[in-house]
Amino acid sequence: MRKADVVIIGGSAAGATAAISCSRRNPGKEIILIRKEKEELVPCGIPYIFGTLGSPQKNLMPDTALLNHGVNLFISTAEEINREKQFVYTDSGEQISYDKLILATGSSPMVLQIPGIDKENVFVVNKEVGYLQNMLDAVDRSKDIVIIGGGFVGAEFADECKKNRDNNVTIVETRPHCLQLAFDDEFCLEAETSLTKRGVKIIANEKVEAILGDNKVGKVRLSSGRELKADVVIVSIGVLPNVELAEKAGLRISASTKGIVVDRYQRVRGDSNIFACGDCAMKISYFSGKPIKAWLASIATGEARVAAANLFEICYHGLGTVGVFSTQIGNLAIGAAGLTQRQAEEEGYDIVVGEAKAPSRHPGGMPGAVPTSVKLMFSKNDGVMVGGEASGGTCVGEIINVISACLHHSMTAYEVSLFQMGTHPALCASPIAYQMVNAAEEAVAKLS
Repeated sequence: MRKADVVIIGGSAAGATAAISCSRRNPGKEIILIRKEKEELVPCGIPYIFGTLGSPQKNLMPDTALLNHGVNLFISTAEEINREKQFVYTDSGEQISYDKLILATGSSPMVLQIPGIDKENVFVVNKEVGYLQNMLDAVDRSKDIVIIGGGFVGAEFADECKKNRDNNVTIVETRPHCLQLAFDDEFCLEAETSLTKRGVKIIANEKVEAILGDNKVGKVRLSSGRELKADVVIVSIGVLPNVELAEKAGLRISASTKGIVVDRYQRVRGDSNIFACGDCAMKISYFSGKPIKAWLASIATGEARVAAANLFEICYHGLGTVGVFSTQIGNLAIGAAGLTQRQAEEEGYDIVVGEAKAPSRHPGGMPGAVPTSVKLMFSKNDGVMVGGEASGGTCVGEIINVISACLHHSMTAYEVSLFQMGTHPALCASPIAYQMVNAAEEAVAKLS
């Protein structure tokens, strides 16, 4: 039997962050991280294996940080938790005792329940090196690729599968637009325009009804009866939390989000010695306080830090999930933080919207300058920001992070309009035309 002060199950973004954070806060504690994968992939980098990176081996999380922080890595599968004795049992026959346990078991891709889903060359986005290598080989050999689902992963896969290949790539999306769960329509249209410029076909308001062929996929049939040629099908319709281990241990699972029920300290309900973080844990909206579905590495790492901080003494209080998204399609970067205009109105907010557009550098003739737009939403009741979206150059990634900081601090339109930014001609928009400030100032005028 092995003993540890802290046992962490799962080695992806949440598990690795929890282990490192725990080590920093609790030097001298024995920490064991159990994961089943010999090599851990960077989850957000998986689509880029298929174009930019070119290999799963170029998308691995090094174990150096874990080892440098004294974390003991144990490659095995956790099969059972005995909460009474505080043991974890693994498939290799090991019994590992714990004082505190962190569940970071992640999520698995959802699988469509349609005829033909088990045919050869039909793939989901599994986080396994060998599986993704086989998938990459199939993509390299294919002429016609159909991607089911036009969310972030589907759009990124489509973009990457077009790189350095002469092929046909089609996204089939059930909603009116790709990325519609994360953005307002005008930003979705920008992303779709960028995809179509790359040669990606988009079929919206359609559902895949069946996958056709003998042993191997040859076509997909849509609900309209239309058939599309397909050598490869990539299913990207979302994920489900991995909660089987928690369920077996008698822990509560959220009926609405299917995640392990936790409090604002990331403790599981009913057992103060067990914490959960990342995709396997229930999320609470920062805005409504209601359970929501949001699975992002940025959320997972934040929750992991909260869990690690609270293991032996409660000192961190999770604020809830803001939701910060960004991606790049072709040369277009888009991002969103908090509520979109559509979501805010659905939540019952009476809002004002401020918008601004300017080159990403100044003057506009500077090399690399790209038209960049910012849209900010504020509550009409108190002027507090409830969300923001941006599109344009690569600076959008950091603009969205700044918007997220404003949301965390409940900044008002007036406060954002007085934001003191640092600008440089080669790096940012002009201080006169700075998009966030001008969007906020427009909202202040409407509020007045």
